[in-house]
Amino acid sequence: MLDATPKEIVERKALRINPAKTCQPVGAMYAALGIHNCLPHSHGSQGCCSYHRTVLSRHFKEPAMASTSSFTEGASVFGGGSNIKTAVKNIFSLYNPDIIAVHTTCLSETLGDDLPTYISQMEDAGSIPEGKLVIHTNTPSYVGSHVTGFANMVQGIVNYLSENTGAKNGKINVIPGFVGPADMREIKRLFEAMDIPYIMFPDTSGVLDGPTTGEYKMYPEGGTKIEDLKDTGNSDLTLSLGSYASDLGAKTLEKKCKVPFKTLRTPIGVSATDEFIMALSEATGKEVPASIEEERGQLIDLMIDAQQYLQGKKVALLGDPDEIIALSKFIIELGAIPKYVVTGTPGMKFQKEINAMFAEAGIEGSKVKVEGDFFDVHQWIKNEGVDLLISNTYGKFIAREENIPFVRFGFPIMDRYGHYYNPKVGYKGAIRLVEEITNVILDKIERECTEEDFEVVR
Repeated sequence: MLDATPKEIVERKALRINPAKTCQPVGAMYAALGIHNCLPHSHGSQGCCSYHRTVLSRHFKEPAMASTSSFTEGASVFGGGSNIKTAVKNIFSLYNPDIIAVHTTCLSETLGDDLPTYISQMEDAGSIPEGKLVIHTNTPSYVGSHVTGFANMVQGIVNYLSENTGAKNGKINVIPGFVGPADMREIKRLFEAMDIPYIMFPDTSGVLDGPTTGEYKMYPEGGTKIEDLKDTGNSDLTLSLGSYASDLGAKTLEKKCKVPFKTLRTPIGVSATDEFIMALSEATGKEVPASIEEERGQLIDLMIDAQQYLQGKKVALLGDPDEIIALSKFIIELGAIPKYVVTGTPGMKFQKEINAMFAEAGIEGSKVKVEGDFFDVHQWIKNEGVDLLISNTYGKFIAREENIPFVRFGFPIMDRYGHYYNPKVGYKGAIRLVEEITNVILDKIERECTEEDFEVVR
């Protein structure tokens, strides 16, 4: 399908071909689904909301519930104030959420709709029932990416809900970043293994990875409860896992409620998970339990077992910045070389961190690009190939065209099942990643080798 991709590279400044990102409202909707009994609301046209829900549903294979202001021609000219006021009345009457989390779209942002004023007017008019809440954030699709939208919604949660009562709760806040519900479960498991009280927000576990029970629930059991979101202002510390997705909320909470924060890499791989575990230990004085040390030892053992197939392999990586920064380091830890590293999300910090990583490891000749796309990587591969490609579903076209082993990683993964139940964070998640990476390389070896090299034991 991509056989017409030219080998000759022409610098592009405005044009993006097969971008390595999606738009802000997708991330904002995902973050809002991590609040218990919350209905995300898209302030724009029906088509926008349908697309954002579709992307999430295709990735998680679960319904992503959301409502919309349903802009038509009139709202597109005169603004969507009346639309959202009617929508909020109907939502509380028909669907009865505890909270509505509103995010904007390109259209409402271009119009300049004043959501704080609309929400204030609804409160004054009694359109928001007692005990119910409406919060908002601004997420223009023509700026940033889904990671930016996630960060903005987390900031909106803090702005509207977090409170400092003056009574410390002895807990640690953790903002997990744009990761899956399985990753959030794994992070919580590590907190619990160390007997550390915490508040994770947002938390989509139990929302987008729930079981089939035979009974439909519009608001599943998962998600961070509103009382816990308010209590985040009383915590001792906030751990921001991934600067792109989590720092904005952590900084806002520090400014509003005087809760200090520490930024860590998304805990993918050995060193990033070590950093996370030691941060928990140092913040609380708790010893690292033997069960976690055992998991780390198992990971190291597997890395040694697989080393002969991974050493020196060249890898192309595309995805969200927080995850790709941590994954690039893990690739180096495995003895492989991150040859091409690309994110579609803007922000030069990504390039600086990856280049510093290359310098520390003595890696030369690799390429890193911010606001890049799949077309960039495909052209680079045509000029100098790689042994492995790691990206979301859209990398499959390059992998097929160039016959490259392919590991699906990140968001969205729309053509495989079960990934949303398997974490990629922590030592357990890293074990799963080593398994996937090694096995796709072995699959190619055995697919192409001669009969005498087709071994039973590897």
